[in-house]
Amino acid sequence: METNNELMKTVTEKANLWLSDAYDEETRTEVKRMLENPDPTELIDSFYKDLEFGTGGLRGIMGAGSNRMNIYTVGAATQGLANYLKEAFADLPEISVAVGHDVRNNSRKFAEIVADIFSANGIKVYLFDDFRPTPELSFAIRHLGCQSGVNITASHNPKEYNGYKAYWADGAQIIAPHDVNIIDHVNRINSVNDIKFKGNPDKIQIIGEELDKEFLAAIKGLSLSPDAIQRHKDLKIVYTPIHGTGVKLIPDSLRNFGFENIIHVPEQDITSGNFPTVESPNPEVPSAMAMAIAKAKETQADLIMASDPDADRIGCVLRDAKGEYVLINGNQIVMILLNYIMTRNAELGRLTGNEYIVKTIVTTETIKSIADKNNIRMFDCYTGFKWIAAVIRDHEGTARYLGGGEESYGFLAEDFCRDKDAVSAISLMAEAAAWAKDKGMDFLQMLQDIYIKYGFSHEEGISVVRKGKQGAEEIQAMMKQFRENPPRQLGGSDVVTIKDYDTLNLTDVKAGTVTKLDMPTTSNVLQYFTADGTKVSVRPSGTEPKIKFYIEVHGTMATAADYDKANTDALAKIEAVKKDLGIA
Repeated sequence: METNNELMKTVTEKANLWLSDAYDEETRTEVKRMLENPDPTELIDSFYKDLEFGTGGLRGIMGAGSNRMNIYTVGAATQGLANYLKEAFADLPEISVAVGHDVRNNSRKFAEIVADIFSANGIKVYLFDDFRPTPELSFAIRHLGCQSGVNITASHNPKEYNGYKAYWADGAQIIAPHDVNIIDHVNRINSVNDIKFKGNPDKIQIIGEELDKEFLAAIKGLSLSPDAIQRHKDLKIVYTPIHGTGVKLIPDSLRNFGFENIIHVPEQDITSGNFPTVESPNPEVPSAMAMAIAKAKETQADLIMASDPDADRIGCVLRDAKGEYVLINGNQIVMILLNYIMTRNAELGRLTGNEYIVKTIVTTETIKSIADKNNIRMFDCYTGFKWIAAVIRDHEGTARYLGGGEESYGFLAEDFCRDKDAVSAISLMAEAAAWAKDKGMDFLQMLQDIYIKYGFSHEEGISVVRKGKQGAEEIQAMMKQFRENPPRQLGGSDVVTIKDYDTLNLTDVKAGTVTKLDMPTTSNVLQYFTADGTKVSVRPSGTEPKIKFYIEVHGTMATAADYDKANTDALAKIEAVKKDLGIA
């Protein structure tokens, strides 16, 4: 009880500070309401800690309080970033930033606050006139020669959330050393009075349509099969932005590529931060695709595609041999797109031996098989597109990037943008469908053809949720257990290799030898590889109270007729692996 009393005392003192005249009337009213509420739950949740500016920026529930997304937490983050930019680029006559936002509630308001604060600090701001896809913000930073950028978005989180993504001069989300340095500067903002809210309009330039044209033109330059599109320009493509920013550019990009039969889901073309037609605005979730699938059945569409609210993730549904529409997973999306790009570059005689692709360590190893057989280098990196961007930066001017992706429905086909991009991914996925049709294949047959040539794989992600302080301790204990007592077998096959990215040790189990992994930093991820090619990755989530398991199993598939059996066998093996891991 004493602990609860201490917590209430701390929270109440903190909340009372937000009743001062330094805060606006709306905020003061909201805080007063929480203080007067007999149930302290909301007050505690809003003030028991400060919303942390992490390596990816901010993300949290909107509302008043130190642990909420509001103009003051956004303001402190921006003031800290501005202070660091002025230190890092002290030799420049003018520092510039680009600022964008998605369709979420308060996103425009937060973006304008960000622009005001930067401008008040003497920094030139390029502010988008309205919502835009996240990848266009990354493009704008590079195109306009900015030193940094901010995008207000919470990606595919529920409607209560908003977020703040910080970018560096290369158009990528921040990594070391800038991430730690920015966090340090943000933590130095001790008072709302440290934040310069009064903007300088002379320092703010509104951007929009002209940059859209430049971005779409650059994406059109990625097209590899314009002739196939011309022959199949009437391909029936259902596209939904799920109420998000993709409505702004993705239909235009598809038309730009030459597709003429784009079928909309009108109810989901309506931009809204409430995402009224879905429980979750996430194209990974089958229910989010339900209206698009209904539209496809009505129109007998060839392909269904979707983007999440900030249009950096792609969802894709294909029609199987029975005419049913099936949601394909993020691994399959990356595999299809990389296979298409690598194969077309080979067909066009564009491979010089100096090309490369990138995937994250938890993404399917089938991609490595495709790359190896095409004599193309493949790099593995940590989860998150800032790491893919880091590989691109390391090879800038010395090798040609063909594409990269991760299992969580993200893909990047270009190097003129440095964050995952559903605008280019959807355009190229439609082109790949036209190219496959040219070869007498539908989309499912194209996927099966990859499995026949390079080996069958099936992947499943499992999240074990453990909430609260006790849950966090349980997750730590699970990781400790997996490290100290690794499984000897998974799904009936011996574990032969263990990779621990926290120590950067690679253990050859049979030989008993340990070598070092070549990675830019450490990460709390464990991987087990078995003799039959099964791969299991284990890591705690960085944003949610979960421990995540990524299971990948392999099999053989001689012909398309083997597809159903290969899937059935794979599912049985995954169940066996889950049992061995204790998560069945």
